Amino acid sequence: MHINTWVQYSLYLILLIVLAIPAGSYIRKVMNGEKTFLSRVCVPLENLIYKMTGIDKTEEMNWKRYLKGVFLLSGIGLVFLFLLQLLQDVLPGNPEKLTGVKWDLAFNTAVSFVTNTDWQAYNGESTMSYLTQTLGLTVQNFLSAATGIAVLFALIRGLTRTKTDRLGNFWVDITRILIHILIPLNLVISLALVGGGVIQNFDGAKEVTLIEPVVVDAKGNILEEIVIDPESGQVTLDGKVLENVRVVTKQYIPMGPAASQIAIKQTGTNGGGYLGTNSAHPLENPNAFTNLVEMLSILLIPAALCFTFGQGVNDKKQGRAIFLAMFLCLVVAMCIIVVNEQAATPQLAQGGAVDLSAVGQSGGNMEGKETRFGITASSAWAAFTTAASNGSVNSMHDSYTPLGGLVTMLLMHGICHSDSIYSGSYGGKNTGISRKED
Repeated sequence: MHINTWVQYSLYLILLIVLAIPAGSYIRKVMNGEKTFLSRVCVPLENLIYKMTGIDKTEEMNWKRYLKGVFLLSGIGLVFLFLLQLLQDVLPGNPEKLTGVKWDLAFNTAVSFVTNTDWQAYNGESTMSYLTQTLGLTVQNFLSAATGIAVLFALIRGLTRTKTDRLGNFWVDITRILIHILIPLNLVISLALVGGGVIQNFDGAKEVTLIEPVVVDAKGNILEEIVIDPESGQVTLDGKVLENVRVVTKQYIPMGPAASQIAIKQTGTNGGGYLGTNSAHPLENPNAFTNLVEMLSILLIPAALCFTFGQGVNDKKQGRAIFLAMFLCLVVAMCIIVVNEQAATPQLAQGGAVDLSAVGQSGGNMEGKETRFGITASSAWAAFTTAASNGSVNSMHDSYTPLGGLVTMLLMHGICHSDSIYSGSYGGKNTGISRKED
């Protein structure tokens, strides 16, 4: 295997560790009310929210009141998102004039996003208005991730406080997580993604002229090696005029506020794509830079929370042990996936008719993968997203080799059964990554 593969993998993993350790300490300080480098900006805003909502930040809750807060926030979010989808055709922020979402799909989507599952049975660009995407789905991405982190800290306090039944204040925890952690982090990531070419606007969809027309038959299959007469418009193949074909000269380009939702879909381990093909779409993930940013974002908070946990229970070794166990599983998974995808299978070679070598081209099993990422970046993403129960994809996992696909399923199986709170999910993601691939 080419040395470039191992260089890329080493870069991904080193950057993850370098970023996760200080992030873990920062999260602990925020949740303990300690001073950080953002306190001068965030604390006044935090106190303003307490004043406006009547929250007493010195008041603490027992587990019953804390749990009620979790259910109340989730219940309000569920109803709001459900109604927002039903009424999106009469609300602003809908330049494509999309109709209201059917009640069953709206309910399914609301439940999915409120519980941090983010299972999707729709294409975002043709189903959800800009208002629904931003005020509905993006907001729930923030709230569901914040709720998961808050529950983790309730657990930490429950383990360390032996002389009281107080677990903190749910509303204070949510406010601090949003104001000090998620919003600043995702603002930086959003700007990085926009700089890398990810769309972020409120323009209507664009219709552009293709450089070369495309001819499709009645079944929608693209025809190749055809000739189009520029005057008559007749389409011929080997000198024979073709009937019942359509010449496509225009392309639909979706627009909208994608970068802001993509950032939190990764850092909150949400995974719900702004566009139907998720981070395999060039407008969600244009190049190697955005791919690196999005992929690191998937595991940044889960990895950081391992160190936060160790510091929170006054046993840093325990936090490092948890991280190391997860890290080793990730490394092994990545290696197995990339080796199998690069080697492909004898069946894919088709008796030598298909070149699977890696000399001068991607080689290996490129089925279902984007050429701008290749096998290495695709395999790493597959391991990252299934290890974190994230769900976003930059390649289609059902096109992986049997052994490569087996590893992603094992990661999904392990995460779903452990219901890892470190991933920011308090509701579990029992459907796994396949929900994003259809």
